[in-house]
Amino acid sequence: MIRVGVIGCGYWGPNLVRVFNACDRTEMISLCDLDPDRVRRLLKNYPTIEGLTDPDAMMRRPDIDLIVIATPVGSHFDLARAAIEKGKHVLVEKPITERTEQARELIDLARRKGVLLAVDHTFLFTPAVEKMKELIDDGSVGRIQYIDSVRINLGLIQEEIDVIWDLAPHDLSIVDFLIDRVPRRVTATGGCHTAGGQVDVAYINLDYGDGLVANFHVNWLSPVKVRRMIFGGDRRMIIFDDLQNDEKIRVYDSGATAILDDNENRNGNTNGNGKRLKRIDYRVGDIWSPHLRRSEALTVEAEHIAAAIEDGVPLRADGEKGLRVIRILEACQQSLANDGERVFLERPVPAARTLVGAS
Repeated sequence: MIRVGVIGCGYWGPNLVRVFNACDRTEMISLCDLDPDRVRRLLKNYPTIEGLTDPDAMMRRPDIDLIVIATPVGSHFDLARAAIEKGKHVLVEKPITERTEQARELIDLARRKGVLLAVDHTFLFTPAVEKMKELIDDGSVGRIQYIDSVRINLGLIQEEIDVIWDLAPHDLSIVDFLIDRVPRRVTATGGCHTAGGQVDVAYINLDYGDGLVANFHVNWLSPVKVRRMIFGGDRRMIIFDDLQNDEKIRVYDSGATAILDDNENRNGNTNGNGKRLKRIDYRVGDIWSPHLRRSEALTVEAEHIAAAIEDGVPLRADGEKGLRVIRILEACQQSLANDGERVFLERPVPAARTLVGAS
């Protein structure tokens, strides 16, 4: 039995307390928040769990194996480092840290201490994302040519981080998991339209260098809530709409194929290799929605973390995955600060292996 402590009882922490308390392989021991009122309110539902307002008191408990950090990103590094130093496994909310050097330090420290460092990229454990991974890996979609992502809503406007750091990690982690590649260059544009001073509308472009491009629109000021991603393959295309209850994924047997004329001497538009474009053939075929199992992503993630600690199952979202997302977020910051300039990831993090976790 893995004994768990959760630090942070604000927006996301209560959900983590709930799933680790319900998981058969874990036991909730302690929860902590600097605000005693939050602790008291949450303890009404969990009277047998210890409530604390001092994270150090939780770190010192020898009977806690896993510390879950659900606090603002500015505190992630210090709390995770303190927990790892005490020999605790750590699950930290996204994004893992504020800076890449902090993430690297945590990864190295966890390796030296022999503990696991996991990042709460919850969407990787949703049935929809797992099914898309299956369809992409088995070749059903073909070569991915483009990705379009929209994650917009009205609020929650934050003071500590901008809309990119708040919303983009979700979709960046999904894309990283599905295609398992690091972009060659990053550009970002955006603007601030509220008094807080943070960018609240932004557009991100990732260029992978071989024709694959990924575009992300994140927005705190939209009158409607949209959570939609399109993955365009040369065989099929996928639309993932997370707000749909029954058909979160639709697979389209559609596409366009360029037919080239082998006569290189004829005048006309060419494809860059001297061959004339003869015509475009459009294919509009079946649309189908694959069956998805019914499960809560956070519950699956809690079971996966337990399996990683007890059984050695490779982590689906480890520190390296978290670092890859942070590198893109930092590149976005640099691009925004320099009027949308292209930022090259000169020392890319090696592509991680595709890991299949407990689910």
